[in-house]
Amino acid sequence: MIYLKTDDEIELMRESNLLVGMTLGEIAKWIIPGITTLKLDKIAEEFIRDHNAIPGFLGYGGFPNSLCISVNEQVVHGIPSNYELREGDVVSVDCGVIKNGFNGDSAYTFCVGDVTDEIRRLLKTTKESLYLGIEQAVEGKRIGDISHTIQMYCEHKGYSVVRELCGHGIGKRLHEDPEVPNYGRRGCGPLLKKGMCIAIEPMINLGSRNIIVERDGWTTRTRDRKPSAHFEHTVAIREEKADILSSFQFVEEVLGDKSI
Repeated sequence: MIYLKTDDEIELMRESNLLVGMTLGEIAKWIIPGITTLKLDKIAEEFIRDHNAIPGFLGYGGFPNSLCISVNEQVVHGIPSNYELREGDVVSVDCGVIKNGFNGDSAYTFCVGDVTDEIRRLLKTTKESLYLGIEQAVEGKRIGDISHTIQMYCEHKGYSVVRELCGHGIGKRLHEDPEVPNYGRRGCGPLLKKGMCIAIEPMINLGSRNIIVERDGWTTRTRDRKPSAHFEHTVAIREEKADILSSFQFVEEVLGDKSI
């Protein structure tokens, strides 16, 4: 069932999602060679709780941490650990919070120090595809319009689109209907209506689209072990233009001219 949110509920969701953006901005300050992904997780959990919210991922379906941190060939759902980030790594940080009874959800893929031009192009394309998909997220269009736009843009650039994982509706629950794939046909899928809130999250691979799930039951990586990128925003459907509830502003203020 798809739940339509009132304007008041959307404003509560904006609070949750802006806190996610602020948390990602705080994490951006710490992403340097030598820091462990578990340390980043602890920083995020403390930051979220200090802002009168709770981590949305911690304990969700049994997930053991507050952030999903996925490095290099890991696509999503990486479990924070004692792995120390290295120069040239790329790391997707996916963050969720619950505040005022509503979920926020957003993700950003960071460069650790200097990365190759090939990888920067992957990240840039993935981020661009997110915003192109968001342009389709208006009342009267369909989920497939978002999906098709993301797929065509990334495949035209020579990348592959992960198909087993997708975006989702969001609200009082982290994952609600409808699913939001990153591939599909224009004009197909559920009709977009004012008040729908969805998380759009392209997961794009440098090599093959094939993925596997590691033995921990969470960490998902590319089968060919080539890098993957992941960017995510939560948006509310409006009549003329999508309302982006999350924000990369806090990340980009930290990164400055090093932003993707």
